[in-house]
Amino acid sequence: MGTALIVASSPTPFIAPGALTTLFTQVAVLLGAAIAFGWLARRLGLPAVTGELVVGIVLGPSILGEIWPALQHGLFPADTHQQQLTDAIGQLGVVLLVGLAGAELDLAFVRRQTRLVSGVGIGAFVFPLAAGVGAGILLPTSMRADGSSTVALSLLLGAALSVSAIPIIAKILSEMGMLHRNVGQVILAAATTNDAVAWILVSVTASMATVGVNTGDIAAASIGTLGAFVVAIVILRPAVQPLLRRLEESSAAVYLAPVSAVVIVGCAAATQALGLEAILGAFLAGIVIGPRKPWLMAPLNTVTLTILVPIFLATAGLRVDLSLLTEPVVALATVTVVAVAVVSKFAGAYLGARMVRQTHWEATAIGAGLNARGAIEIVIAMVGLRLGIFSPSIFAIVVIVAIVTSVMAPPALKYAMARVTSTSEEQIRQELRSHQPDPEADGRRH
Repeated sequence: MGTALIVASSPTPFIAPGALTTLFTQVAVLLGAAIAFGWLARRLGLPAVTGELVVGIVLGPSILGEIWPALQHGLFPADTHQQQLTDAIGQLGVVLLVGLAGAELDLAFVRRQTRLVSGVGIGAFVFPLAAGVGAGILLPTSMRADGSSTVALSLLLGAALSVSAIPIIAKILSEMGMLHRNVGQVILAAATTNDAVAWILVSVTASMATVGVNTGDIAAASIGTLGAFVVAIVILRPAVQPLLRRLEESSAAVYLAPVSAVVIVGCAAATQALGLEAILGAFLAGIVIGPRKPWLMAPLNTVTLTILVPIFLATAGLRVDLSLLTEPVVALATVTVVAVAVVSKFAGAYLGARMVRQTHWEATAIGAGLNARGAIEIVIAMVGLRLGIFSPSIFAIVVIVAIVTSVMAPPALKYAMARVTSTSEEQIRQELRSHQPDPEADGRRH
């Protein structure tokens, strides 16, 4: 009894001072570098996200590790627990970003354009999935992990090429002021459906690599994803929105942003607990929250977009070793897979959009936007590496695809959207987003 009391009353250990010092240093370096590279990208006429994406590569083993290995290892030691601390901060940023993007989704527009969203979503998923499966089958045996299954490798590579990174797309659209555009709405909606199906495929592939194919696991993943959508739209949205609306109009409106953050993170935790992805729950939470007054959500937007998300983007490339690409076979495979990924995704989205009567430039913009794969593809690559499905060289290839497609997307999207005429519906949506409160009324409240 005495022993039990001693154990129960023992204080929970804090993070070791050395680990805390390393964490703060990493965050300061990553955020500082992300700001600098983001500023440079803007000077070149690109969204800041393109610069933030390459920070991890520059500070990782590929560049800083080659130039100054002692500094690189000192800043980013190969310690699993230390890496998890930094990753946790980045993951919080991803969840909040996806939730905020989901809140921008105009459900009325999506319902009216179900045929368009479905056509784009199917094309943008099936084409790269087939291309990825084919590439996985044709990859040289020398590049494969020992004992890996060709079927598992091909399916996981297909899933990696079929995703569209909602966090990256959301940041690109936000920076470029395109969240209110119809094309931006279609891209977000199609990306959501793509990623939901891709995560089911990832879970199936992971099961194949561990315990073999199980029909029950496939059915559970599919039913769970569909059930999450139904619960969010049919139950949570009607219940939560009136509460948020009352809060928004009350004297306690300052709490709208933190309460929204609670909803987003809570839904992310719920879907993660159900064996689904936290990102899915975050996006559904955004739909539950819906569009809110921009000036009240500004604090959450600022912290998410300027601090947490840049840290996440900067950490994405830290595990990549580009020295593997110096091998001729790996270099050739990299070029081939990148080309296959870009062409198949663009072709699928473009043809899907054209089949439902979108103009050439609208279809081009949709194809360019959905091509950004970003950190979502990197997460899938890490799953493959952890399960022994991907070898280090295939992991490096998939990461290169993620970075190249994400860097390509903004300029291509900007070029195409400059040729797409803004509609009255988009202008109304933009006016609602940019409407500012009455300064006199705001003064009276304070």
